[in-house]
Amino acid sequence: VAMRSSGVHSNGFSFVRRALFDRAGFTVDTHIDELGSTVGEALLTPTALYTRPCLELAHTLGQSVHAFSHITGGGIAANIARVLPEHLHANIERSTWRPQPVFDIIAQAGAANPSDMELTFNLGIGMVAVLSPEAVDEASAMLAESGVDAWVCGEVTDRAAGQRGDAEAKGGHGGSVSLVGRHER
Repeated sequence: VAMRSSGVHSNGFSFVRRALFDRAGFTVDTHIDELGSTVGEALLTPTALYTRPCLELAHTLGQSVHAFSHITGGGIAANIARVLPEHLHANIERSTWRPQPVFDIIAQAGAANPSDMELTFNLGIGMVAVLSPEAVDEASAMLAESGVDAWVCGEVTDRAAGQRGDAEAKGGHGGSVSLVGRHER
């Protein structure tokens, strides 16, 4: 179950600076209609905190909660892969969410390809809860009650022999993760 990020959070700011300020010539005061704010306001959106909702999930759902993955630098695939045992693989379906407009603007300004964006940014997912299938509905309801925009973003299966994902586990050993499908535009 994915939990929506509030934006860029605190990762990839060297890339953001080069793309938006050096390459595109924006300033912090540049208003961008798609953002509904200035560049500075969009970039200073506070990072969403997931502590309370995750603790509540762990307390209420117990052993049905297998892991949490905070999506930080390194992107979605690498961060999820590091919380999975080596024998597991996750498919994360891009069609289940639409990244916030700030990510499109960064990609366009920096002439970045989707792979580079996925290796750098959270692209709209700030946290992922890896749960037993029977706990997904209750977890989704609990997160909604807590005011967290959450959705089922994929599934975990046994890893086939030789199966590789889109990124290596950040920080070492772990499972594999593939980002599949396309984001809705």
